[in-house]
Amino acid sequence: MSAAPAGGWRVPTPLLFAAAVLIWGTTWHAILYQLAEATPEFGVTLRFGLAGLVVLAVAAWRGEALRRPWREHRVLALQGVFMYSLAYLCVYHAERHVPSGLVAVGYSASPLLAGLGSWWLWRTPLSRRFVLGGVLGVLGVAAVFAPELGAAGARERADLGLLFTAAAVALSAVGALSASRNGARGLPFWTALGWGLLWGAAASAVVLLASGQPLALPTAPSWWLSLAYLAVAGTVVAFACFLALQQRVGPGPAATIGVMTPVVALAVSALAEGYRPGPLAWAGGALAIVGNVLMLRRA
Repeated sequence: MSAAPAGGWRVPTPLLFAAAVLIWGTTWHAILYQLAEATPEFGVTLRFGLAGLVVLAVAAWRGEALRRPWREHRVLALQGVFMYSLAYLCVYHAERHVPSGLVAVGYSASPLLAGLGSWWLWRTPLSRRFVLGGVLGVLGVAAVFAPELGAAGARERADLGLLFTAAAVALSAVGALSASRNGARGLPFWTALGWGLLWGAAASAVVLLASGQPLALPTAPSWWLSLAYLAVAGTVVAFACFLALQQRVGPGPAATIGVMTPVVALAVSALAEGYRPGPLAWAGGALAIVGNVLMLRRA
């Protein structure tokens, strides 16, 4: 199935890739404005709840049927809980302990994980070059994180930030693998995305209420502006591009977005957060990019 999320015309594959990379590369820093005024659970709930309503409005405007049978909602709930709730709760918590660019670099491990999962579940072809590229990406991530973890006392609980990042990658891969089958099931693109987002928001709301966190709305303009950017651009537009690309080229190649995004995210961290990558971090970033090139090359 060839997804076309923008009207009736087919968005070029390179444009889908570039849009997702540039938008997501800046969302990592935008999350910091959310953390400054509210808890991760509160921010994730409102972000994906708002995004889900916007997406379903788009689906209704396009004439898609919003009501779906329960058997489809079970699949969409699986996608939403893992991809839009648990994974992002881990991302937000990770950014409380390490620079946002480092968390973005952690996602360089996602192509290998998604590709291996797709091969294991559905025997999707997996070349040796793809595996090699994924391994190089993982090694690059380790090199980027090594100075942060090795600087004892330089940053409180950097190890916890790494653990949250690893959990986010694994949880996101489960959601991505579930979403990759939606096209084959014939689910309407925008409707499936919208309900998945709302299921993710609902799961985060359950965590929020169960933890007894305060529900007071933040008053800082920066929080609301970052919420609007994260919900509309960082969620509606970027996820539409990502999921369309995933249906078009497969979950493994589409997940390479997670390798290119850190290039933008690290630049933003260096400019806005005072992060100064050393030689080992630069080498690790270069290694991750080489791995990305290997995975994107056609056989």
